[in-house]
Amino acid sequence: MPDPRSILVCDDEAPIRHVIAHRLRGAGFTVREARTGLEGFKAVTGSEAFRPHLIITDYQMPEMSGIEMAASLKQFEPASATPVLMLTARGYTLTPAELATTNIRHVISKPFGVRVLLDRVQELLDAPSSRIAA
Repeated sequence: MPDPRSILVCDDEAPIRHVIAHRLRGAGFTVREARTGLEGFKAVTGSEAFRPHLIITDYQMPEMSGIEMAASLKQFEPASATPVLMLTARGYTLTPAELATTNIRHVISKPFGVRVLLDRVQELLDAPSSRIAA
């Protein structure tokens, strides 16, 4: 049975973004893609707002980084509790200060296995602390 929940995938690397989106759609999720943090931010806050249940974002992107997008979205009430899964370069860690200003709940280093990503997505969506965005 398809999963009716929605996910926003933000990554400036088209092959990575497309593989993630394809696998999530195959798992039954509704997926919207964004090429930059700013595009992702506007997708959630704009006049035709997309209210995802989860956001997957790369850290390093043009216009607005994933961390900047996550911090800005935490200040936007309709998305203030939406969990974020951050993709980073191998070995990069987020500081406690960065985590405190965002809803980043999990970090996965690139390269990663798609199965690991799908498992983390399910964990985050099933977590009781994840409020579903309206």
